[in-house]
Formats: sequence, structure tokens, C-alpha cells
Amino acid sequence: MKVKDTPLDGVKIITPRVFKDHRGFFMESYNYENMKAAGIDYQFVQDNHSLTVEKGTIRGLHYQLNPEAQTKLVRVITGAVYDVAVDIRKGSPTYGKWTGVMLSDENHRMLLIPKGFAHGFCTLTENTHIQYKVDVYYSKPHDSGVLWNDPELGIDWPATDPVLSEKDAGQPLMRDAEINFHQTVQRSVIT
Repeated sequence: MKVKDTPLDGVKIITPRVFKDHRGFFMESYNYENMKAAGIDYQFVQDNHSLTVEKGTIRGLHYQLNPEAQTKLVRVITGAVYDVAVDIRKGSPTYGKWTGVMLSDENHRMLLIPKGFAHGFCTLTENTHIQYKVDVYYSKPHDSGVLWNDPELGIDWPATDPVLSEKDAGQPLMRDAEINFHQTVQRSVIT
């Protein structure tokens, strides 16, 4: 597999080896030892699968607050999405910055989104199936989010008039959202 860093520290694009022939293809979608050898060492505890029937639907931007924050490993089973991660770690040099990548059933890419990032996606096809692993169980009291079109974030979504849930349409701007992630800056000590 290939692991590519993004401009956001810890957010990675993972492209597995895919073996194709006249019958279709085979790939390992997850192998703990290979991931660990690549520096991706998470103990995933739950798999989630979502179906979005309409093209141009945005789900997000979601995260769980500490101490129940989640790392996610996202992949598309059928269809395609524009997948986005936003740095919500106060004190981070990339706080409020985002990165986006197309994930599809054709490119087989996965996106690793560590704790301290909000996550969302826009469907590029109808009947899109997404599966993602998380390293902490879902916790409703810690469920939180940021408004998908917060102008301070300036995410370049591929849909201008998306299909949204009531919850996602009512999320707060990032400056008003409950966020309890912090990144401390390492300082050199001169002796």
C-alpha cells in the first residue's frame, strides 16, 4: 500500500494494492500489521456503513469531543465522494485549514482522519456506500459538529445547493462550536 501525507499533520491518503483480472479485483482493505509498519497504529473497535442515495448530499462536518474523540479510516464501497478533514486543534499551525480528496470505488483510496479533525463528505454519485472504521465507540453526548459552509473555513465543496440533514444544516460556525482539542507547540529548551 502507499501512504501519502496531506497538508494537515496526521491526515493521510492510503492507496491499497489492488489485484485486477477478468473476474474483477481483490484487495486487502485493512491489515493491522501493514498499517502499523506504515506508522498507522490504531486499534479500531467499530465499523460504520452509510448509504447516501442522492448525488450532491453533504454529511458533516462531524467529530466527537474528548474524551470520546475518534480516529476514522474512511473508504468508499460504491460510488464516489469528495471527502474533507478540517483541523480543529486549537494551537495547531493549520487550525481552521482543510484538505479534500476524492474517494471512489474505482480509485480504492482511503482517508485517515485522526482525533482533532472534523470530517464531512459530499457525494459525487447516487447510491454511494461509505464504510469507515473508528477507534472509539459512538457517544451521543460527545457528538458535535461545525457548519458545512462556514465562510471562515471556505471549503470548496462540489455542490452549491446540497441535500442536508436538519442536524447538519443547523450546526454552529467553527468560532461558536464546542471544541476541546488542543495542540501544544514543542519549544526548545536552551541550557
